[in-house]
Amino acid sequence: MSKPNMSRLHNAIDLLGKLVAFDTTSKNSNLGLIHFVRDYLAQYGIESTLFHDETGEKANLLATIGPKDVPGIALSGHTDVVPALEKSWISPAFELTERDGKLFGRGSADMKGFSACALAMVPELVKRDLAIPFHLCLSYDEEVGCLGVGSMVDHLAALKTPPRLAVIGEPTEMKVINGQKGKFSMRVSVTGTAGHSSFAPRHVNAIEYAARAIAMISDLAREFEENGPFDNDFTVPHSTMLTTTIGGGTATNVTPDFCEFTFEIRHLPEHDAKAVLDGIKEKIISTLDAEMKAKEAETGFEWEEIFSYPGMGDCTDAEAFALVRNIIPEVSGKVSYGSEGGIFEKQGNIPSIICGPGSIKQAHKANEFIEISQIEECLEFLEKLSDQAVAA
Repeated sequence: MSKPNMSRLHNAIDLLGKLVAFDTTSKNSNLGLIHFVRDYLAQYGIESTLFHDETGEKANLLATIGPKDVPGIALSGHTDVVPALEKSWISPAFELTERDGKLFGRGSADMKGFSACALAMVPELVKRDLAIPFHLCLSYDEEVGCLGVGSMVDHLAALKTPPRLAVIGEPTEMKVINGQKGKFSMRVSVTGTAGHSSFAPRHVNAIEYAARAIAMISDLAREFEENGPFDNDFTVPHSTMLTTTIGGGTATNVTPDFCEFTFEIRHLPEHDAKAVLDGIKEKIISTLDAEMKAKEAETGFEWEEIFSYPGMGDCTDAEAFALVRNIIPEVSGKVSYGSEGGIFEKQGNIPSIICGPGSIKQAHKANEFIEISQIEECLEFLEKLSDQAVAA
């Protein structure tokens, strides 16, 4: 790709610095950033619509540039970031710092770099005679389970002319990703009975029953690994299931009356994860739970879904993908990590791809960075995409 003009590059870097300066760790409000973007867009005559959460402390932002009576392209980026508590940061996490052609700061790659590039394109987009619109979509709470974007996707899907394609700007080194796994995260609480451990046979040991349930989950995970279903475009070509946290017990001489563990399934888009979870739950209830209740009626298992998001399928056969194929003809493959792409596709019926600047290898770690060359590539991509929007 050729180099973008330098004023646009400087604008993108300046905007990225401003976005990084907002500490939008998922536990915090993102309204400072959202209001900044709203005011920035207003300078160019662009109106923003905000979709607040129940607390009023977080919001999605949707802004449309171009005609509103034809299907356009959604440019989607989440505003929240993971915590930056590591002591190994060598520069302030929420202050963009340039070193050796790289821009350091929490969220620089995941994924404020894409949002900064999209915003840097606004001055040119408003001058162009766009035949199809761009929908700028900024969401909250992606990092804690893709919890926020749904209200905005519902709004887009309900438009008379919903977007024909969504570009999810997660860091892919500007390679096109055409699939992602979905995820269910579950919490299981196991209630037993306590007592002096010398009378253990008279009690219901919550930890031991939890361990037996965990073994069932592990056995099912091995079945996926051995028997599929499979999709070899993924680096891990099958669904995975594993226990991720566990806690319980009070003392070495007390039979534990409580244990809690969490587990997840990351599933291929075509794999019915809900049926899998219903099946393992039914098996545990009919065996372990029944065995516990036969001994003490008040004991047993309780289940809670922490969060879930759907997988994203392959849209490279969709007509709208031609807009991207002409710019980045090579499709790189599918990923096991999550994004909001599945929600755009499954909930909004909007074909989606993942493509953005930076490397996922830099995400969620100290000294996160994005290379300036990646910002340049993203700007070039968006410029060529806007060329397509003029010619459409």
